[in-house]
Amino acid sequence: MAVPMLELAPQNASVKDQILQGLSAIIDRSSFVLGENVKGLEAELAEYSGARYAVGMSSGTDALLIALMALDIKHGDEVILPSFTFFATAGVVSRLGATPVFIDIDPETFNITGALVEAAITPRTKAIIPVHLFGQMADMDPILQLARRRGIPVIEDACQAHGALYQGKKAGSLGVAGCFSFYPGKNLGAFGEAGAVVTHDATLSAKLQVLRDHGQARKYFHSDIGWNARMDGIQGAVLRVKLKYLESSNQQRRAHASLYNELLSATEQVITPFTAPDNQHIYHIYAVRVRERDRLLQAMAERGIACAIHYPVPIHLQEAYRSLGYGEGSFPVAERCAREFLSLPMYPELSGQQIRTVVAELKTCLGERKPQECVA
Repeated sequence: MAVPMLELAPQNASVKDQILQGLSAIIDRSSFVLGENVKGLEAELAEYSGARYAVGMSSGTDALLIALMALDIKHGDEVILPSFTFFATAGVVSRLGATPVFIDIDPETFNITGALVEAAITPRTKAIIPVHLFGQMADMDPILQLARRRGIPVIEDACQAHGALYQGKKAGSLGVAGCFSFYPGKNLGAFGEAGAVVTHDATLSAKLQVLRDHGQARKYFHSDIGWNARMDGIQGAVLRVKLKYLESSNQQRRAHASLYNELLSATEQVITPFTAPDNQHIYHIYAVRVRERDRLLQAMAERGIACAIHYPVPIHLQEAYRSLGYGEGSFPVAERCAREFLSLPMYPELSGQQIRTVVAELKTCLGERKPQECVA
């Protein structure tokens, strides 16, 4: 049985009629950028996330960029973030002329910690970006307490954490701003690129709206140098429909993760994901740690099981950041994860039989390994 890493067609088919109704209304109104559906989505996202405001953006990358712009991050500033994340988290910092200050990650949750952040703070630190990696929130209390003492804003990168909980609070609702991506493969996915920023701060929300629209509060009157980061109405309509099903989809992902965990519990060569106390993981990615990861990836593909790697090179070792002077050994946990993570198929419509097939094939592939190659 072949098993894809991700299959969007079943989910999209289940909501197709509702989405087509929304798209038809957009065509009739010819309201293609921002408009009623984006406003409606913003209200619904704010309510869902537990924030007072939400501002639709053209992508998750632009959500991070505009949030940093709204906080006046500029040349000479430093922003602390994990080295182990998608490149966009660092790229937006550099795009503003600021310097990303990379830190390592916790070996169990793969997120940054308050202690790691504190060791990296300098007088030039102007923001902290915890990334809620793979769908589990970072341990936010120590980070927020530290940030308040130092007067440093915290921007949550919640682009992989739609609906994740920390001590009962939704991802994105704890920092001064929370940024989301609605790239099609996310737990809440659009029909293209889209994103959003949520916040409790009315002044910040207003600034976000101005900056995403070329710095204009009203047409042709520009108070700031902004950017074109507007969400289009089609994505607003799609996301309004899909948001209704996000909780049930996340529950399916948790059920799939539980089955994976059960089936792999006695497999010493595999380290399964850890969920920290007071957290509700939403498993955007179900990544296990294994030795000889690249061989396993190829062997699984030969058996029809599509796996993936998130992420093969930590950002501090990317060519784009060679000038910062990091090297092998700078962040050992991130570097080991980059060598060992293997992402198994994960999406709500997976069947139990498919998961059992993935695990059976993985165990077959692992059986070809020598005992000394097991994960420590």
